[in-house]
Amino acid sequence: MSSAEPFILTAPLTILYQDEHIVAIDKPSGMLVHRSFLDKHETVFVMQSLRDQIGQHVFPVHRLDRPTSGVLLFALSAEVARLLGEQQQLKQWRKYYLAVVRGFLPAGGELDYPLKEQLDKIADKFSREDKAPQQAITRYQPLQQVELPIPVSKYPAARYSLIALQPLTGRKHQLRRHLAHLRYPIVGDTSHGDGKHNALFKQQFNCRRLMLVAKQLQLLHPVSGEPLLFSAGLNELEPLFRQFGWPTDDKYYQQQFAEHFMEEKWQKSQ
Repeated sequence: MSSAEPFILTAPLTILYQDEHIVAIDKPSGMLVHRSFLDKHETVFVMQSLRDQIGQHVFPVHRLDRPTSGVLLFALSAEVARLLGEQQQLKQWRKYYLAVVRGFLPAGGELDYPLKEQLDKIADKFSREDKAPQQAITRYQPLQQVELPIPVSKYPAARYSLIALQPLTGRKHQLRRHLAHLRYPIVGDTSHGDGKHNALFKQQFNCRRLMLVAKQLQLLHPVSGEPLLFSAGLNELEPLFRQFGWPTDDKYYQQQFAEHFMEEKWQKSQ
């Protein structure tokens, strides 16, 4: 979806979990979480749509960029929002993403590459521009590959990888910027990506979105302490995954996240 095209919600938001304290949804790609004067043409937002859908006010506790789809959690009271905020400060959440990137990523690893804060000329016009880069850490693991017999630039074929990601920090556009730094940009990224490959996905697959999904979120319930796991669907990407011969079963991705991002594994490797 082009950022200039207003988002149209054609069906109710998919609710992954709801109780008296929290609600988790599967946010569509292209949908803004809340109103922004940077996108004045937009009239549909997650917060207002979800409020109207469930009949009560919702409190945002984290965010997803507009082009990213996937798990998005809201509190249903200010007190629960505070508790969830404390969990995040203590780094008790586990977030896992899927991304389709240009090229064959040969191996997994952990990237510790500080990122300078990205400021918007309008929204951040009073912010300091001389801040030092902030620590940013991302773990990554290739899961699947595909080679398409379609020439791109000087190459006779187009190669792509499906990778799992675990951000350990939450900098603006961290995953997109880190993968661009590794020279494996996310397909569909109009800011940090490769325009030729973005165009290929539009022309060959009518795919106009950022190929980044917030696939899974694990945390403890802020009131009961019960372990929770929310998993978003592939949605409009599922036919493309099937065409590439990639798994679409949710259990496969849960197993991959558990296997590759176990804390014990990373502690041993350090």
